[in-house]
Amino acid sequence: MNRRELLKGAAVLWASRRILQAQQGLTDRLRVLEVGRANVLTLSTEEGLVLVDSGGPESGEQVPNVHVLFNTHYHLDQTGNNERYAVAGAKIIAHERTRQWMATDHWVPAEDRYEKARPKAALPTETFLTTGSLNAGGEQIEYGYLLLAHTSGDIYVHFKSSNVLAVGDVASPLRDPALDYFTGAWIGGRVDAMDLVLKLSNEQTRIVPAYGPVMTRAEFKAERDMMEEVRARLFTQVREGKGPKGMLQEGLLNGLSRRWEDPYKFLYDAAKGLWAHHDKLDPNVV
Repeated sequence: MNRRELLKGAAVLWASRRILQAQQGLTDRLRVLEVGRANVLTLSTEEGLVLVDSGGPESGEQVPNVHVLFNTHYHLDQTGNNERYAVAGAKIIAHERTRQWMATDHWVPAEDRYEKARPKAALPTETFLTTGSLNAGGEQIEYGYLLLAHTSGDIYVHFKSSNVLAVGDVASPLRDPALDYFTGAWIGGRVDAMDLVLKLSNEQTRIVPAYGPVMTRAEFKAERDMMEEVRARLFTQVREGKGPKGMLQEGLLNGLSRRWEDPYKFLYDAAKGLWAHHDKLDPNVV
């Protein structure tokens, strides 16, 4: 397929899907699609498309001619179409812990059920532990680990030439920030990961979350600062021996820059994750 055919096919696809209005025109080659409710970042190159995340499995249609696919973490909304693209020849890149969670039956505490391992064809074909890079159609792409931020295998994908950073669920402009404490994620890890994203970015960087509108660096920093305030409050409440119900009654989430859809669930997950890192607290833990 030549470049003209590729761009024509992509144009037909984009016209047939609902593209988030706030996300059009990142560059002439970078677009954000909403696939199965989740964001999928696409880069057009002569070799094929580079995707960040594959969208939810209920999305139906398949993006054509995918050359490389990144998974920002293991959740089904970000990996739901992996098998389709792998069968068609796409290379799938993810953190090694993402592959491990996808390859293993595991318990999902919030839903009181087991999640079956994904089919072998859906698993990442190439994994890494710290950082990596590649060049796709003249776009320099660097990717790296965001330690224990949302899951145990979160990554960023940095399109350096275009100054665009995809960070999956490490940014959460619409939904409550989620912490998969049973995989090792915790609120301190989330703040540290957000600090790393800020170091990689500048005032012109566009930051693409797993859900919702593309963010400016200033918007992302505001979310990071809010999460740091929550972290500090949580540390204080845990030192006083309070659990999530007590924290909610004490108004731990009051006066912040966002409203919470399920504040108890967030505080429960945050508290569970924090106790796994009790050594980070001051020594006067009750």
